[in-house]
Amino acid sequence: MPEIHMHSFTHAVMITGFVFMMMVVVEYLNVLTGGLWQKWFRGSRWKQYLIAALLGVTPGCLGAFVVVALYSHRVVGLGAVVTAMIATSGDESFVMLAMIPQTALLIFLILFVVGIVAGYLTDAVLGKAANPAACPQELELHGVEACNCFPRREIVQQWRRCSMARGVLSIVLALFIFGLFTNQIGPTEWNWIKMTILLVSVTALFIVSTVPDHFLEEHLWNHVAKVHVPRIFLWTAGALLLMHLLVHSFHLQDWMQENTLIMLAFAAVIGIVPESGPHLVFLTLFTEKAIPLSVLLASSIVQDGHGMLPLLAESRRDFLKIKLINLIVGLLLGLIGYISGY
Repeated sequence: MPEIHMHSFTHAVMITGFVFMMMVVVEYLNVLTGGLWQKWFRGSRWKQYLIAALLGVTPGCLGAFVVVALYSHRVVGLGAVVTAMIATSGDESFVMLAMIPQTALLIFLILFVVGIVAGYLTDAVLGKAANPAACPQELELHGVEACNCFPRREIVQQWRRCSMARGVLSIVLALFIFGLFTNQIGPTEWNWIKMTILLVSVTALFIVSTVPDHFLEEHLWNHVAKVHVPRIFLWTAGALLLMHLLVHSFHLQDWMQENTLIMLAFAAVIGIVPESGPHLVFLTLFTEKAIPLSVLLASSIVQDGHGMLPLLAESRRDFLKIKLINLIVGLLLGLIGYISGY
């Protein structure tokens, strides 16, 4: 039991830390560019769908986290999140590429296309209701900061009168980086995921160390750190702990393997769970030819690894709405594939 608690805690720290750092980078880029890149995202929904699909289909949960961060700041719409969550297969992407590389690439292509179509239909059907409402404030601009994110002549002076916010955030980020190097946080191997997390961590530490006090206080401390981080961590840790307890206490994996006739329905329903592990059961069954491709496809469409956990902390309503959309799409595509003999 202690191992389950520690695993949930460390995983929650990693996810929360990455989401926080991505929000820091997003805030910084928004102010640095005067909001120009935000306007580019909003210029065309098709750009949102395409970028969200590309981020989603990238192996791992990092791309999905980025889209959720953008969504929570009203940069992209609900359709873009649907696109990303359908396109992503979370950490299972790496296992799929290792076990069934050709089939995995086919599935990724299908998820990419289906995600874009589903995202477009989501916004077309829901209309204005698809506008983000999770975060009450957008990425803000405070005039004078728009062109002064790196005040070289003031950096040393800022550290001499170091505020609590700058000190706390710098120490936390430094400890996070230390955790990466000592394998206490993130993957134990230095793969591209760990390198990406390290790059984002160093970037976030640079931002926290150099931005003006006003930017640090208003954007990073009062907004990101105090509003988003606590909710994200508590919901993420709670969800991970619950999933581990369910799997170990009720042996859901064994039960699913013994009921192959209804695997399509369960693959879609279990995909609602914001956890990576259950999908590996269906992947293993597929490699053993116990289930057809349609079941694995349905599971891949509905499940999104840990990508939705940050949104669960932001808005339970949007979380359930997106999961329902993905469930419908997954069941529909799975049934079409099953009827077609796949």
